[in-house]
Amino acid sequence: MRGNKLRAGVARGEVQIGTWVNMIRTPAVLTLLQAAGLDFARVDMEHTGISIETVADMAVVARALDFPLVVRPPKANREWITRLLDVGVWNLHCPQVENAAHAREVAAASRYAPRGLRGNAGHSPGTDYDLSMSVAERRAFADSQVFVTVMFETGAALADLDAIAAMDGIDGLTLGPSDLAQDLGIAGHPEMATLLDEKRDLVLAAARKHGKACAMLCATEAQAKQWVQAGVEIIAYSSDSEVLARAYAGSMKAIRG
Repeated sequence: MRGNKLRAGVARGEVQIGTWVNMIRTPAVLTLLQAAGLDFARVDMEHTGISIETVADMAVVARALDFPLVVRPPKANREWITRLLDVGVWNLHCPQVENAAHAREVAAASRYAPRGLRGNAGHSPGTDYDLSMSVAERRAFADSQVFVTVMFETGAALADLDAIAAMDGIDGLTLGPSDLAQDLGIAGHPEMATLLDEKRDLVLAAARKHGKACAMLCATEAQAKQWVQAGVEIIAYSSDSEVLARAYAGSMKAIRG
């Protein structure tokens, strides 16, 4: 079975920089992103029409390229976690984790017994159809490679930050800035950016305290550099649609004057 290059990079202390894939459906985009120097692609199933079939195709290509694929499922529950792991996705970016109890369910769904309650699918893309390992070896290896990041998107979730950060099976912490701002009633507030950075600092501190990775969504190069310098290990910079829109808009302005 192929290992998880993103997890290995984080373990070595290497910053992992990727981007969101919100629009492009072809797995060929992974080849482009890898050639451009990115470390991973994060596919969004929560806010897009990307299907499980598309993700399954991307997962197979991602493993063949040794280019990590991260997926945000539509919902952080056992059904979606099971399906994504079984089609070959190592890295889960779990949205709307509501509290410590919800986080425990997420962690349990991602690991086999005795660490969790992950369902057994047998040979699948998630095992690379590898017949050289015993069932026990495959299960132990899978548990060691899965990487689960939870998103804090409400004030209630942040109230359980320390408990969630301490959990076995939770590997990374991040926040969803837009939904969090909405929940906290600061969306559109003049100080929204500053207030969100304060919450990011709390998440980063909890990750440091409990030996977990910290991930941040960054809209600009300056913001990405800010959080790399702060010690964040996983940076999701912009998205396929944002980069394309800005690049074409800039080109059209230059051409047309």
